[in-house]
Amino acid sequence: LCERFDGLLDRIGHVQVADNPGRHQPGTGEIDYAYVFEHIDRSGYDGWVGLEYAPEGDTLSSLEWLDRYGLKA
Repeated sequence: LCERFDGLLDRIGHVQVADNPGRHQPGTGEIDYAYVFEHIDRSGYDGWVGLEYAPEGDTLSSLEWLDRYGLKA
């Protein structure tokens, strides 16, 4: 995932976030989002990040993962 990101960095203007499987919020699937977000930050990416997932439960509760990764909406 991160290798592909690096190869296309100059063409990326919008990153969509959803875990896999299930397209739910980060932390509910197999993607290591601590690593992914750290990698995106180190890359110098300065574009938009969209939360393109289907929340497990209500929307407000589904945003609690942001604190785990030191992020804010």
